[in-house]
Amino acid sequence: MSTLLEVSGVSVSFDGFKAINNLSFAIGQAELRAIIGPNGAGKTTFMDIITGKTRPDSGTVLWGEKSRSLLKMTEAQIARAGVGRKFQKPTVFEDQTVQENLLMALENDRNPFAVLFWRPGQTDFERVEEIATEIGLVDALKRKSGELSHGQKQWLEIGMLLAQEPRLLLVDEPAAGMTPAEREHTTRLLVEAAKTRAVVVVEHDMEFIRRLDCRVTVLHEGSVLAEGSLDHVTANKEVIDVYLGR
Repeated sequence: MSTLLEVSGVSVSFDGFKAINNLSFAIGQAELRAIIGPNGAGKTTFMDIITGKTRPDSGTVLWGEKSRSLLKMTEAQIARAGVGRKFQKPTVFEDQTVQENLLMALENDRNPFAVLFWRPGQTDFERVEEIATEIGLVDALKRKSGELSHGQKQWLEIGMLLAQEPRLLLVDEPAAGMTPAEREHTTRLLVEAAKTRAVVVVEHDMEFIRRLDCRVTVLHEGSVLAEGSLDHVTANKEVIDVYLGR
């Protein structure tokens, strides 16, 4: 499997505290990966570096077939190159319908002049219906997003990211605050999405990660402590000491 993202020897300090310490990480073109680790392990900083929000002090972050350096790009350029990120709290336009939210997110020519005159066409509506079906909101297309449940808002936000056709999806704690049925649906959604793109899920919930049934990377003090199946990493003595033994 060819590599989509390769992080090598990355370190970053904030006021003398090493948030990321010589971190190396790679993910393939169509792969689902979970990242776990105690609070302060560097999970959020890791995502900040990939999306260009934080600049590391050293190391390389290479992207795509041409191994382009993400560190030379702005946040907007990284997003356009195909990196999508979903934060823990859903950010949808609550006064707009599900359909309008998805239409706004579609990957269109985004210069201000084009946006001013853009009118969705038939193919846009068809694509929105496709995404709505994929995220399980096809019956809610005409509903205002503010009326959706917490879980549905999370799905809508994932749908808005999928509308931008990202090659890598970074998802932060998708299962938080969901009902068991919503979590089940979220699992299916992420597994399905990872068939055609890379999906990285940062999550605390071990039961949710077990359902994802994917390779797990354990971060501790800004470095990779262990990697492998969930059973493999949770049987690792060091992981038990820093994580499960608390």
